[in-house]
Amino acid sequence: MAGVSSESLTAALVALEAKLPFASLQLAKELFGILGTVDSSAGLRRALTDPSRSGDEKSALIKQLFGGKVSADAVDIASGLAGSRWASARDIGDALETLAASVVIAVAENKSAVSASGISGLEALENDLFSFNQVVESNHEVQRAVSEPQASPAAKVAFAEKLVPGASEEAKVLIGQAVSQPRGLKVTRLVRRFAELAAKRQQRWIATVSVTRALTETQTSRLQAGLNALYGRELKINMNVDPALIGGIRIQVGDEVVDASVLARLGQLQRQLA
Repeated sequence: MAGVSSESLTAALVALEAKLPFASLQLAKELFGILGTVDSSAGLRRALTDPSRSGDEKSALIKQLFGGKVSADAVDIASGLAGSRWASARDIGDALETLAASVVIAVAENKSAVSASGISGLEALENDLFSFNQVVESNHEVQRAVSEPQASPAAKVAFAEKLVPGASEEAKVLIGQAVSQPRGLKVTRLVRRFAELAAKRQQRWIATVSVTRALTETQTSRLQAGLNALYGRELKINMNVDPALIGGIRIQVGDEVVDASVLARLGQLQRQLA
């Protein structure tokens, strides 16, 4: 996904963030259900991505189709996507799939964050997804079974859950979606994509700190406390000693970078002089 579609997805993910602390698996299932309806109708996809129709018209279509049938949050998320611009009819479905999976991932994150770092729930989810893929990829008969076109979606979901009996409810939702609605992809490829989304979410809980020389235990404790207070969560710190920075410190949490190194300041000065 690139261009205008990528911009629309980015905006939708930013808007979704406000709902994620209170997310539920039911919301994710509703979004996956809306995706199934959109995927089943080429006419609906064209209507939702028609550049000649206004965003309000397309949002209204989603509200008309799904209002009262799913939660207000699900309608709000889907209508927001419909009101955005998309380069192709496929892209809006891909975006809806990403948002639904992001809700599932947030549920795993929130569940463990109550008593510990949210990274533990994300790691457990990722491990469950990888375990499923390992079982499927190691046996050709299993590969055929999870992608058998004659089998009903419910039968494939039931079979898939037997392959990872100890998996979390969040993992089962994502695995069930992959086997019942792979959307033209190999089941294991879609599950891997879900795992990649979980891995990316983990980065919110990791602070990569680069310094010119190792910090003392006291300095590290102060840095930990300061970062936890700043981000409102218990971060895991990965310390990296990099003499090339010359001095100062560089901190990255997810996509956010705070660069107070001498090297960064020299680069900024050089750009100003240029």
